[in-house]
Amino acid sequence: MDWTAVFASPMKRTIATANPICDALGITPQLRDGLKELKYGAWEDRNPDEVRELYGQDYNRWMTEPAWNPPTGGETSTQIANRATAVIAEIQETYEAGNVLVVSHKATIRIMLCSLLGIDLGRYRDRSEMPVASISVVKFGRYGPMLTRLGERHHLSKALRNRAGT
Repeated sequence: MDWTAVFASPMKRTIATANPICDALGITPQLRDGLKELKYGAWEDRNPDEVRELYGQDYNRWMTEPAWNPPTGGETSTQIANRATAVIAEIQETYEAGNVLVVSHKATIRIMLCSLLGIDLGRYRDRSEMPVASISVVKFGRYGPMLTRLGERHHLSKALRNRAGT
């Protein structure tokens, strides 16, 4: 596929994913904070058991309705959708034609897709699966966004596709 531009989260793992493609194309990735992963606040670097023990009520609210209940000190899926949607709007305004690659993170991608497709943001974990290193494709046309691929990993070896937890 020919890429007109590449947008990426400024986090190390997304830059590491975007750079080889950009190097091959001779373009620079356009880094945007709006594509960063969900901010987990006080939960960062803690496992789910610790979070449940330390922040039980917040955790239960977040698991039930993440659109409006953030991790303690973190952000809601509504906030993520707002910042990611601003990047999508910038891409649409700047690149009316051509293919634009967006390199982001599992939760952010699922929330962005829900937002684009009119799916309740609080259900992002329940309505789509997003394996790591997967590709999803959205085409913008006359009637708005059309999801044409979701969580595809055919570009990976069979061994990588079948790894548990990925």
